[in-house]
Amino acid sequence: MTVVYEDNHIIVVNKSSSEIVQGDKTGDKPLVETVKEYIKQKYHKPGNVFLGVVHRLDRPVSGLVVFARTGKALARLNEMFRTKDVHKTYWAIVGNRPLLMEGELSHWLVRNEKQNKSYAYDQEKPNSKKAILTYKQIAQSERYFLLEVDLKTGRHHQIRCQLSKMGCPIKGDLKYGAPRSNPDGSICLHARKIQFIHPVSKKEISLEAPLPQGNLWSSFTR
Repeated sequence: MTVVYEDNHIIVVNKSSSEIVQGDKTGDKPLVETVKEYIKQKYHKPGNVFLGVVHRLDRPVSGLVVFARTGKALARLNEMFRTKDVHKTYWAIVGNRPLLMEGELSHWLVRNEKQNKSYAYDQEKPNSKKAILTYKQIAQSERYFLLEVDLKTGRHHQIRCQLSKMGCPIKGDLKYGAPRSNPDGSICLHARKIQFIHPVSKKEISLEAPLPQGNLWSSFTR
C-alpha cells in the first residue's frame, strides 16, 4: 500500500494485487485496517480511527482505492459513486489483439454467487444487469497489448468478464480464460486513474497510480 493523496476528509491509496480491501473468510488483514493504523500512527490518534469504505477492488487487481476519513465525506462519496460522478480509468494487459483498436462493449451480466463469477450475454437474461465499458489499445509489446478501459457501469468483475467475452482475457486471469496464472497470483488489471470533485472542498481531484513492479508493466512505459 502506498498513499497517493490525503487530507482531513479522504485518503487515496495504491493497493497492491495481494491486498483485500475489506475482511473476508480468509482472515487476512484487510487494507482498511492497514490504512487505519497508518492514520493512527501518523496523527497520534487515540482510540478507534474512523475510516469509511466507499468502493472495492478485486483482490488480484491493483490500483487506486478511495477511503473516507469523515462521516460527511463518506455519505457524499457514496452518493457520488452511486450517481457515477467518480470517473475511473483502468489499464489491462491482454494476450490477444482486439479486433478493433477501440470500441464500446455492451453486455448483460449474470452473477453466479457460488462461483464468484459473472457471465456476459448479448441479450437480456433473467437477473442480468446491463454492463457498458469503452476501451482503446494504447500500447503493445512483443507478446501483449495494453488496453485503457473506462467503465460506464460498475458491475461484478465487469472488466474481467467483458474483455474475456471479447476474446481478450486479462493476463493471469484464469477464472476468465487466461491460459496461465501470474506467479504472484495477480491479474494484469490496474486501477490507473481516478477523477472526482472533492466531497467537502469541491476542488477537482485527479490522481494517477504508479504501475505495479515488474518487467511486463514497465515494458509499456519505456
